[in-house]
This record gives sequence, structure tokens and C-alpha cells, in this order.
Amino acid sequence: MVDTTHTIHVDVVSAEESIFSGEARFVALPGEAGELGIYPRHTPLITRVKPGSVRIEKADGSEEFVFVAGGILEVQPSGVTVLSDTAIRGKDLDEEKANEAKRLAEEALKNAKSEIDVARATSELALAVAEMAAARKYLQKR
Repeated sequence: MVDTTHTIHVDVVSAEESIFSGEARFVALPGEAGELGIYPRHTPLITRVKPGSVRIEKADGSEEFVFVAGGILEVQPSGVTVLSDTAIRGKDLDEEKANEAKRLAEEALKNAKSEIDVARATSELALAVAEMAAARKYLQKR
């Protein structure tokens, strides 16, 4: 039985599936204004999440990493929910694939013909760099 007085329920959900659902002691993630740390009984909150790693310290003390491509964080007394169009389990991150996405985004940025092209390529580049950083962080923790 999980001691729910010292844990909080966490759900990380992508557009396609539930990526993580379980009890946690602590959650850290990249908030819009900087790194956020969420403990049980945190003040209710809704904020944007920047691309990066969500680190979940599970009830048993082990850690789970999830890369999110931005999204929304909601903290309520009943739990924490992270909603993201794209979320990838740490074990499924592929640094080579992210590196190729970075290369393609840099090429698109170099060949951009309009402000919209520049904005799109810049966004794709930032996402690829964040995914690469998350993959490296996950591999270092293993």
C-alpha cells in the first residue's frame, strides 16, 4: 500500500497516450519562468511547461524521466497533470534522431525565405536541442 500522505498522484499525458500515471514523492519540470518543483500538498497551479525533462521521483524512490515538447501543468490537491502534444519516455529517447532533427532545423533556418519560415525553423531547432539534452540527462542517470 502506498503512503499517500507523502505522495501525490502524477499523470503525464500526450496527445496519443498516457505516458506515466502513478504516485510520486516529487516532480521537477521546466516551467515557463524556470524550473518547478512539486511536492505533495503544493498550492494549486496552472502554468505552461517549456520543452524539456519531467523528472518524477516515484513513491519507491526510483526515478522516471519523460521528455515533453512543452505543454500545460495543472497542480490540484488530487494530483499533478502534465499535458503535452508530444511526450516521450526517457528510455525511448533517441539522441541520434534528435541530432538529425536539429541538423534539419538548422538547414531550414539557413534557407528560410520568410519570417514564418524562420519562426518555424527556430521552434523546431529549440525542440530538437531540448530533446537531445533530455536524452543525455536520461543516459547519465542510468
